[in-house]
Amino acid sequence: MHSSELPTARTQERSGAGHKLVLPGNTLPFVLVTALFFFWGIPNNLNDILIKQFMKSFEISRFEAGFLQSAFYMGYFLLSIPAALIMKKYGYKSGLVIGLFLYSAGTFLFWPAAIVQQYSFFLFALFVIASGLAFLETGANPFVAVLGDPKSSERRLNFSQAFNPLGAVVGVLIGTIFIFSGIELSPGEVTAMKAAGTYDAYLEHETMRVVTPYLVLGSVVFLWALLIIKTKFPRAADEMHDETETSKGRARDLLHHRHFVLGVIAQFFYVGAQVGTWSYFIQYVQDYTGQPEKVAGYFLTGTLVAFGVGRFTATYLMNFIQPNKLMGIYGIANVVLVTIGVLFPGWIGVWAIFLTSFFMSLMFPTIFALGIKRLGPNTKLGGSMIVMAIIGGAVFTPMVGLVFELTHSMALAMLVVLVCYVFITYYSFVGSKVRTAPRA
Repeated sequence: MHSSELPTARTQERSGAGHKLVLPGNTLPFVLVTALFFFWGIPNNLNDILIKQFMKSFEISRFEAGFLQSAFYMGYFLLSIPAALIMKKYGYKSGLVIGLFLYSAGTFLFWPAAIVQQYSFFLFALFVIASGLAFLETGANPFVAVLGDPKSSERRLNFSQAFNPLGAVVGVLIGTIFIFSGIELSPGEVTAMKAAGTYDAYLEHETMRVVTPYLVLGSVVFLWALLIIKTKFPRAADEMHDETETSKGRARDLLHHRHFVLGVIAQFFYVGAQVGTWSYFIQYVQDYTGQPEKVAGYFLTGTLVAFGVGRFTATYLMNFIQPNKLMGIYGIANVVLVTIGVLFPGWIGVWAIFLTSFFMSLMFPTIFALGIKRLGPNTKLGGSMIVMAIIGGAVFTPMVGLVFELTHSMALAMLVVLVCYVFITYYSFVGSKVRTAPRA
């Protein structure tokens, strides 16, 4: 968008419009790192397919299946700080390459996990994948944020993050087409197959369906790591800051930044809302509309498309509306939509929950960009702590499953998600304001 099209210079200054997204000479590294947002969107949302698939192939409950996300997001939680420390010493590029190799290794573990038919082995493989993603998100988010003018950091990060939902859509499509068999047995059919001695073979076949998509994904990711190794990366602004500042900063200094602390909490609630919604959206659709798993899978694909459209739309709207205010408006919209999903289960509720993806789309990158503002030499460490907040997906997903087990209602289980959006709305309008940190 040309600067002459912007409403006022004041709006331009506040929103970051008119400032170049990327500095000259940084285009190739920016493209390579932006692609990572696409790559980590695939396994994140393949988990939503795996929950449904493993409930079938391992005969587990929704609560037990929710621990799939717990194992996955525990990888983020445990590896984010080590990732930040490694990148603080060796730079963003080294951390991103390590992340891609771990990601690839985790996908290859799906093969032996399927052979031994152990749910716990799959959980370990997902933990390894997420450990790699912890490096990618800890590095890619702040790298993109500081790769250009600070005034355009929210727009730049929202642009790169806009490719994440494209990966999410691809992941769910891959899962729906290649992992879901479409075979859903009734209790009577299960009994008949057990009597005929064919049920174990059916379960093994359903488990093996997950292997090929992950092996292909792991191969592509491995090749991308080699491509990044061959590419020269610029020194990011915060890396140069580390070398020129007399004070290197201290981790405890982060506690003096109220907007950062609340940003970590907001990210914890956001990821909990996102993962809790998408992990059980297929179950919500099937419970209240009676649609088969493949149709429900396509509904999940559709809501992820809405997520992608919302991300690009938010990037454009930030030319005119301050990022925190736009996120607050979107937060209010989702409070209303989830309330409808709780009170009116059925097709009305399905479409309400479906639309929440559009409005949640800007939240992760915007919370991240707002949270790391003015952290100086502690930007990497602060970014890693915000990434650690992804553990919200491990906490809230089983919580949603537990509420379902207690109430036998996916609609009531969405109350967990509702609480998350209330806090995010508060952070948007109040908690994200940057205040001068007192000196320690």
